[in-house]
Amino acid sequence: MPGDSLFDYVSREQGALRAPLAARMRPRTLDEVVGQQKLLRSGSPLRRLVEAGAESRAVPASVILWGPPGTGKTTLAHVVAQSTDRHFLELSAITAGVKEVRAALEEARTQLAGYGRETVLFLDEIHRFSKAQQDSLLPAVENRTVTLIAATTENPYFSVISPLMSRSLLLTLEELGEQDISTLIDRALEDERGLAGTVTLDDEARAQLLRLAGGDARRALTALEAGAGAAKDSGSDAVTVAILEQAVDRAAVRYDKDGDQHYDVASALIKSIRGSDVDAALHYLARMIEAGEDPRFIARRLVISASEDIGLADPSALQTAVAAMQAVSFIGWPEAQLSLSQAVIALALAPKSNAATLAIGAALNDVRAGKAGPVPAHLRDAHYKGAKKLGHGQEYIYPHDLPNGVAAQQYAPDAIHGTRYYRPTRHGVEERYADRVDKLRSLLGLPEDEPS
Repeated sequence: MPGDSLFDYVSREQGALRAPLAARMRPRTLDEVVGQQKLLRSGSPLRRLVEAGAESRAVPASVILWGPPGTGKTTLAHVVAQSTDRHFLELSAITAGVKEVRAALEEARTQLAGYGRETVLFLDEIHRFSKAQQDSLLPAVENRTVTLIAATTENPYFSVISPLMSRSLLLTLEELGEQDISTLIDRALEDERGLAGTVTLDDEARAQLLRLAGGDARRALTALEAGAGAAKDSGSDAVTVAILEQAVDRAAVRYDKDGDQHYDVASALIKSIRGSDVDAALHYLARMIEAGEDPRFIARRLVISASEDIGLADPSALQTAVAAMQAVSFIGWPEAQLSLSQAVIALALAPKSNAATLAIGAALNDVRAGKAGPVPAHLRDAHYKGAKKLGHGQEYIYPHDLPNGVAAQQYAPDAIHGTRYYRPTRHGVEERYADRVDKLRSLLGLPEDEPS
């Protein structure tokens, strides 16, 4: 290959033999790619990128691959490079900075000038790059020094700069189905690059492996390789459930706590609490704990939920959530998971009300719409010289001087006088607040609420 020495070739071949099973079984052509049927159909942009050849200008200069872990983002980048005989460079935004990007672009220029060979630059986890780091890619993308293939597990509309997005083809990868994963397992069991028929996998172990994979091809092949190694160490050529579980150690389904699933699982936790499904809420809490989620993040979400979805239907919910947050800081892992469990159970089982959430939302909307107006003169600060001359604080009625502790005077500005923001439910303890607020509004002489 242009630019490669014999030593480079031998080193590459030896490295391939030592590579993990998932790397050895990486598809070499689009036809070997499993899943992603929408992206692989005839005439699709991805097909054109591979089949049009390096000389074509009818293909995109930049591609962003967005999808969950283990769906084939890195694989597709390798296939594009290999199928068009382009030079391939790979960087990870976790470890690379502007310096590494510049070095890669300089190597790409050398390949183009010295060998007439275009370069595919694969940038993994582009969402971890800062704006300045992403900006450094733009000139090379615009003049086609490289074909940039960037991968991300996060929504690129939030994590990738607009100039790069506008110059890129966005391809969304779907989580692989069980049949897709099963096909990859069969291929790895039989292929010479894989286990070459040296072990077998029974149906029960396959089902366990599919469950462990959770739609992640890399995780499935890593677990299979671990199970095959454990089977051989025990003198067996059969991977069973017992051997698989022993090799993998635990059956927890993990997720990338810095990716989309971080927000998806957190959202599912809160929505399960809101929906009063205590068991589903505990499931998502367990997934977050097992994924190594920051317990302070979980605790903060619970404190928000206590006010957002429960409020005055059970005022103790906020106290429970705040206590759990304090326990997380005071006790730490792993014992603090007990406090989080207690809080999740209490919040899920509590009566629900979003009246406090709607109340502040409505009030903020009015303020932002300009419905404010001056504070009534009798409510203004009168504790300074000259306030009396301005009429500030005059005719203010001190509620504690009255028998019932309620003074019937105007408190709101004229622009929103009589507006009702808090509309209590009759759920749980809030029923008491509903009765109380009706009585107070009557004592204050406020107009009755218009029927909805």
